[in-house]
Amino acid sequence: MLEPAYQADVVIVGAGVAGLSAAHRLTSQGVTVAVLEAAPCVGGRMSTEKVDGFRLDRIGQLLSTAYPELRLAPGLDGLVLRPFAPGVLLHGDGRHHRVDAPAGARSARGALHAVRALASAPRGMPGPRLVAASRRATFRVLPGAGQGTASRTARSAAPLGGAVDQARLGAALTRFSTVPVERLLARPELPAGQSLAARGLPARTIDGFLRPLLAALLCDPALTTSSRCADLALRAFAGGRLCVPEGGAEALPELLAQTLPPGTVHTGVRVTSVATTAVTTAEHGEIRCRAVLLATDARAAAELLPGLRVPDFHPVTVVHHTTDEPPRTGSALLLDADRGGPVAHTAVISEVDPSRAPSGRALISSTVLGTPPPDLETAVRTHLGRLYGTPTHRWETLAVHHTPEAVPAMAAPHDLRRPVRLLAGLYVCGDHRDTSTIQGTLHSAHRAATAILKDLAAAGSMHRADPAPTAQAA
Repeated sequence: MLEPAYQADVVIVGAGVAGLSAAHRLTSQGVTVAVLEAAPCVGGRMSTEKVDGFRLDRIGQLLSTAYPELRLAPGLDGLVLRPFAPGVLLHGDGRHHRVDAPAGARSARGALHAVRALASAPRGMPGPRLVAASRRATFRVLPGAGQGTASRTARSAAPLGGAVDQARLGAALTRFSTVPVERLLARPELPAGQSLAARGLPARTIDGFLRPLLAALLCDPALTTSSRCADLALRAFAGGRLCVPEGGAEALPELLAQTLPPGTVHTGVRVTSVATTAVTTAEHGEIRCRAVLLATDARAAAELLPGLRVPDFHPVTVVHHTTDEPPRTGSALLLDADRGGPVAHTAVISEVDPSRAPSGRALISSTVLGTPPPDLETAVRTHLGRLYGTPTHRWETLAVHHTPEAVPAMAAPHDLRRPVRLLAGLYVCGDHRDTSTIQGTLHSAHRAATAILKDLAAAGSMHRADPAPTAQAA
């Protein structure tokens, strides 16, 4: 329990990934921090429901091993990431086609070798496994289990086109993986959907691969997102591996919370107002400090600071099924190139991360973007039957998680570096200040912590706060 007279150098409002990451950067520099969270647990939107031994993500955003902040953010050294099979698996024209990212290719010839459209695999055919991600990574990337592959090259390379089209796609992905971020951000800005036509790729490749891929990466089926944000997403896809945290999305914020100094995080504390030198809570009155960092979602931040802009949001619905006879797609992320139903992407997630399902059961997690159809359950089952090529009527529905404000929209024009310093003593961070990805969330926390440290250092000693009393940490 917090005492009314509790003081700290910095009070952080919100124990999501942004607030917890900022707390790590501040405490590592000797700054005393109190993280206040209204909910009974940490994590915010990165939450995982436990049902009968299953771990079910509520949103399940895709991560990439190419996100720099996953290597740079303190507190994440113990994070275990489970990778999907390389690239993605496309369903188009009634067949499966695997598309691998260039994986370090440096030429069109190498890209042609790396980008392969393959026919559906015979059952039980083993495939390649990822042993580790980038050698520079400080976290561990463990191989997925039971990856399926194809046995022969498809004569029809739909939805990618022929060998020349595949080479052009591979070369484009290779360029994305190597171009400096500054050059990407300097390009003219358009809605992502409009900018694809300027890539010099055939319409078939754009519609059959890039559109469904970007929709999955950005949670934006209409691709109104800024082309600069889309370019960053393609750069991460081309330079790394799509992955999820072992044990569920909540593993990331829980690891951050557990590795903070004891007594730093306080749950069940609702902040009602903020100022530059204090916050007021419903439970404990005023808590004095030298700086305040708002690390809540955009709407909650605007309620505490009415001048803050609230962006539009992309709704996300995740449907979780289980069966004892999983589809034979292994640990691949499956996209619908035909866009013939509500499911944007799906995976046998227990093949990617076995800890998410009890032994002998498979967990299939499917994401619906935008407003879900009224007959969601029927529409999703029917669509999944086509995508996986297997009957789904006996699959058991474990949960349906609909989040209306899941991901902040980044419509063009979009400021990828919105100010985190509102004035001396008052700061804000989160995915609504950067890009609406885990990379953007962590980077905004990085920027906010840097600004706070600079201001506190300019104001004098950073150790004026009274010693923290004994408190229950989250």
